[in-house]
Amino acid sequence: MMELNGNPVTPDELKALALANYGHFTSMRVDDQRVRGLDLHMERLARDCRTVFGVPLDLEQVREYARRAVSTSTGSFVIRITVFDPSLDIGRPAAPATPHVLVTTRPTARLPMPALRVKTVPFTRDTPGVKHLGLFGSLYARRTAQLAGFDDALFVGPNGLVSEGGTWNAGFIDGQGNVVWPKADMLPGVTMALLQQRHDSTTATISLAAACGMQAAFATNTTIGVRAISAIDETTLPAEHPVLTALRQAYQGIPGEEI
Repeated sequence: MMELNGNPVTPDELKALALANYGHFTSMRVDDQRVRGLDLHMERLARDCRTVFGVPLDLEQVREYARRAVSTSTGSFVIRITVFDPSLDIGRPAAPATPHVLVTTRPTARLPMPALRVKTVPFTRDTPGVKHLGLFGSLYARRTAQLAGFDDALFVGPNGLVSEGGTWNAGFIDGQGNVVWPKADMLPGVTMALLQQRHDSTTATISLAAACGMQAAFATNTTIGVRAISAIDETTLPAEHPVLTALRQAYQGIPGEEI
């Protein structure tokens, strides 16, 4: 399903999205017509719209567009809400904007998903506080990791500190069994925020050596929930850990909200 402002989208309307790729989005996992952290996703869209376009976003209208997509699908799937301006002129991106809302859906995997093997890749996300459409760097890093025989990339900044993955936040379990989130320039994820609300944790700068020395590690986003990381480069980590189990249970126990 693909609709722009509640109507079937035309190729011409997608031209600016394909050629300029300027805008922002959020992706939400829908289970039985409900979304975990819906309010946080809406807050992200409103915040990013002001940053990217300098105008407010009608969140009730956005939810109405999303309801149309949810009403025609069943089970578990992912709905993505993309905000962009079809009339954007790349020569004058500071011109007054009229953001449009593109709603798309796609299938999703059943949880929990198998553990990830990740390769560290030097990378820092551009404008990390915004979930923007510029995915080239992240996907190129993922491609680099997969060509080397891994599942995905784990970003390491120029300071040697671990930050996040291509489309997910990274978390770690230290020697005392505490959950530690990296303190670094990264995209703050909704699923990470939900877990921080429900499980004691800390944030700290984490070097690559420290990451490899943790009891366990995991990736998290709206699509994968809590997914174990079983290897960082050549270092093997356990795919199961009592804290990982507790985190998965905490995530699964979060009640979904109706769009």
